[in-house]
Amino acid sequence: MAYQILLIDDDRELAALVIEFLSPQGYQLTHAEDGELGLRMARAQHYDLILLDVMMPKLDGFDVLRQLRPAVLTPVLMLTARGDDLDRILGLEMGADDYLPKPFNPRELAARIKALLRREALLTQAHSQRVLNSPSVSLDPGRQFVSCANQPVVLTGTEFATLQLLMQRAGTLVSKEDISEQVLGRKLAAFDRSIDMHISNLRKKLSDIQDAELIRTVRGATIYFWSRCNELVEQAQPG
Repeated sequence: MAYQILLIDDDRELAALVIEFLSPQGYQLTHAEDGELGLRMARAQHYDLILLDVMMPKLDGFDVLRQLRPAVLTPVLMLTARGDDLDRILGLEMGADDYLPKPFNPRELAARIKALLRREALLTQAHSQRVLNSPSVSLDPGRQFVSCANQPVVLTGTEFATLQLLMQRAGTLVSKEDISEQVLGRKLAAFDRSIDMHISNLRKKLSDIQDAELIRTVRGATIYFWSRCNELVEQAQPG
């Protein structure tokens, strides 16, 4: 069965090119020409992935994402203007799983889509994996469920996979490069802040429930790990 992808973009010419390129690769695309229609469609039925443009009439991509999360956790790949870091950061803060600047190479788009869908498939097939526990956080791969201080935590697929990786490697160092390759399925590019934003989102969601500082930042090298004292520790580069 073909993967169902919702493309929300008001650029008809670009949409036609994307559909023409992706359809032979086993994807079935549905196109929404504005954010308002795209939001209704995303809520009305299940899609395996959503391609979401930023600049659109009626509702822009940020408005769509704001109203979509956290009720709909379908992976979202945002299409952003080239060089506009603010758009990318804001999209990740609001729950996008990844971003791709316009104009983009169709092969790069296909690779990003494949990586996100592969990750979702691995999460879905995780029923045999053991539940990971710390004194305050529990992660169940089979049910894709996380709780903190016995309260459920709603995470995007990227946030869930990031937390799972950190907990699986208890007491060891995990670099941003490792997280990018394991979670996003791609090498970390220079000046790419996507992992930083996903860690920041994860920190906020946990700290909103658990008063203790479950994620700490230590200036130095860029490494993340779930320490033996069962706390998330982030070591970020200076500045």
